[in-house]
Amino acid sequence: MKMATNIMTLKATFCATITIAATLASTSLRAQNPATQPKDTVMNRTVVVEQDYIPEIEDARKVNVLPQVVEPAASKKEVRYATAASPAANIPTGTLPSYVAPETQAVATPGFVRAGFGNYGNVDLLGNYLFRPSTRDKLNVRLGVEGMNGRLGNALPETGEKWKSHHYRTKAGLDYSHQFDQFDLDVAGHFGLSNFNLLPMLDGGNQKFTSGTFRVALRSTDEAATLRFRGETNLLLYGRKLNPLMDNANAPTGTTGINETLLRTKVAVSGDISDGQSVTVTGEMSNYWYGGQTSKSYTALDLNPSYALTGDEWRLRAGAHIDLSFGFDKLIRVAPDIMVQYLFSDSYVLYAQATGGKRLNDFRRLETLSPYAAMDELPTATYEQLNAAIGFKASPYPAVWLNLTGGYQRLTNDLACVPFPYIYVGAASGPPLFYHDDTYNYYLGGQVSYAYKDLFTVAASYTYRNWTADSEEFLLVMKPESEASVNIGIHPIPALRVDVGFDYIGRRKVGDTKVNAVSDLHANVGYDLFKGVAIYARLGNLLNKKYAYYLGYPTEGFNLLGGLSFKF
Repeated sequence: MKMATNIMTLKATFCATITIAATLASTSLRAQNPATQPKDTVMNRTVVVEQDYIPEIEDARKVNVLPQVVEPAASKKEVRYATAASPAANIPTGTLPSYVAPETQAVATPGFVRAGFGNYGNVDLLGNYLFRPSTRDKLNVRLGVEGMNGRLGNALPETGEKWKSHHYRTKAGLDYSHQFDQFDLDVAGHFGLSNFNLLPMLDGGNQKFTSGTFRVALRSTDEAATLRFRGETNLLLYGRKLNPLMDNANAPTGTTGINETLLRTKVAVSGDISDGQSVTVTGEMSNYWYGGQTSKSYTALDLNPSYALTGDEWRLRAGAHIDLSFGFDKLIRVAPDIMVQYLFSDSYVLYAQATGGKRLNDFRRLETLSPYAAMDELPTATYEQLNAAIGFKASPYPAVWLNLTGGYQRLTNDLACVPFPYIYVGAASGPPLFYHDDTYNYYLGGQVSYAYKDLFTVAASYTYRNWTADSEEFLLVMKPESEASVNIGIHPIPALRVDVGFDYIGRRKVGDTKVNAVSDLHANVGYDLFKGVAIYARLGNLLNKKYAYYLGYPTEGFNLLGGLSFKF
């Protein structure tokens, strides 16, 4: 009986404990939920008392109360510097400065079409499409036409008459690539056609250049391989409809053309000796055949062995260019290929170089120098015997880069465009001529750039050259003495891009000849109207200056070209 009473007492106590716990829990929940607790009155007020919950952790001695602190360590950045000194280059600007709109979206969209027109009868048409038959294959098709048709300058000073000029360039190309497991294969075919007229006062006519290129290239893609290679073969065809002086120097009115066939093969093999050390051997052979006014052949061979050493602070490349010629230019030449860089404080580098090598004067390079000039003989190759320079490049502040360089350059058979009377003394007029002589120059220059995210960029450069010629000073008529450029890019909103630039090229006076300095203030504007649709415009020669990129031939005054571009 007594035992039963005790059991009843324990049950009552247990039930009371559960009831009290449930009541406290309910009260706590109501206190934490303002929506369920009773409203405070003058006589009654709810007070919530909270106590931190401190759980008991088993085996607490194994818990690290303070984690181990690792001091931050700054690792050296892998910085690549463009430290090659600027070579002596003739003006690479095209006669037709049509605006090329940025095609950054073409990476995401396979198709691109652009069409624009300008006030000098400018036309700018371009179509491009990238086919992807598979993940390993790409086929790119491209077709473009650019040109102008208008009156330029005072081409006839004695009458003040303007020159009715036209100049059109047509280009088409197919580029195919296939990715194998260990190497890539590239096959390409390109076609080009230039139609333009010459000045009437310089025995003008209608000139035509026709070019074709077929290329096959193979390169290894395994960077960890013991040996890496790349090789290519190019068949280049080029025809000049007119060349009035070839084999007929005393009769500038000759109209017979000349053709060039070029087979150029390049091979490069490189391998690592150890970490940071590698050896590379490069070879290039060019075989020329000429037809039309002349029938000659020519072979040029360039061998370039080099050794490279890369460390944390030092970088070294030591090699040489060994050039052999067979044909009308029978010479053997050797030039250094040495570059030394010292990196300190992560963003500062001192460098020195001594380089050189051959520049083949094929017909494509002649068109770059001047499409209007004629030849009285086939030009031999230009050889850079030495280009020695020292420089300093640094980034003193984030997004700010500067580069200072100075050096000496020596060129053998340097090719340039000269006035006709300088070669044929006593001649009243004639087309500009290609001529060569040994030249030298000391140069000093610098570049600075700054970029703020993708909103604002600015870049400026200046180079001064002190030119001398071995015997023919008139070769320096078109050589740039002072070159300066400033470019500013503004991207205030995603749809708008504005680029403003100024280019200046000053030339020295040679005898009584002084070619006006190039002074071109220009601007490019692009705006995305819709997704894949944009308008673009280019304003050139805003100051309406009179200057010439090519000897004897005026360029456009203030010009405007605008159009639409589509990406699909």
